[in-house]
Amino acid sequence: MPHSPEWLAPRASPSGPTIAIVTDSNDWHTRALCKAFATLGAQARPLKLAACRFDTTSPKTLIMPGFDTGLPDAVLVRDMAGGSFEAVTLRLGVLHALQEIGIPVWNNARAIERCVDKSMTSFLLERAGLPTPATWAVESREAAAEIVQQETSPLVLKPLFGSQGRRLRLIYSAKELPPPTEVSGVYYLQRFVGVERNGFHDFRVFVSQGRVLAAMMRHSAHWVTNVKRGGKPVAAVADGIMRELAIAAAAAVGANFAGVDIVYDRDERPTVLEVNSMPAWSGLQRTTPINIAEALASDLISGLALRAQGNV
Repeated sequence: MPHSPEWLAPRASPSGPTIAIVTDSNDWHTRALCKAFATLGAQARPLKLAACRFDTTSPKTLIMPGFDTGLPDAVLVRDMAGGSFEAVTLRLGVLHALQEIGIPVWNNARAIERCVDKSMTSFLLERAGLPTPATWAVESREAAAEIVQQETSPLVLKPLFGSQGRRLRLIYSAKELPPPTEVSGVYYLQRFVGVERNGFHDFRVFVSQGRVLAAMMRHSAHWVTNVKRGGKPVAAVADGIMRELAIAAAAAVGANFAGVDIVYDRDERPTVLEVNSMPAWSGLQRTTPINIAEALASDLISGLALRAQGNV
């Protein structure tokens, strides 16, 4: 039997909305978000998706530890641990189920799936007409070798599922391609558009609800500029073109908030490298006076208020 309208309607606690912050680390970001939500009168609690479960014998069907008397009014996904294909599918299933019930999820499972799978991100950026490096994703080393051989510039080999600049390689020739076992059977190749200009640098632009909250330049002597790989965060102001590009990239993947990575190519044209649906912002926070956790919390609470008024 379908759930009643009362079940699907937005719920609000008498003491303020309850927010589940999906995280496996309960790190600085999560603590900052909990504090920000508390300032706005909301009750935020960390939640591990691995601890959630489906139970069709229960009236709630979906069991979420810490929300035993009900379900949260909204969910914000800070991070999600890896695991087996089955485990990750189940965790994403929880997020899908929350959306089906009518609970707002930032970012929802669909947006996360689109960003975690870099090939789908590239597909959607290209389909939206946004500048992004030429990209190939194939399942055989032979097919990858043909792509490398037809290119005159180096290619970046990235793990299809990966973050923070880990396990990136520059490929100059087909013989440098690793065996399938080292790339989980998938070769995701992207044309290298980085340029050495007194080191390498790119930009991280943080978008929330269709606006840019903050931006930084990441500078490094190495072509991998991620802060976790040693890149130095430097304060930056996103110009009009960069802002429009970052906002459009977040919209292309359907993200409420996102960290959009942009680099300027040899012709000084901005191009989108990646869109991150679970972006960290500790490095970015050091470069901006804007409290990013507070801005995110405010956007989500404002969205709940509009939803309660029937405007969403």
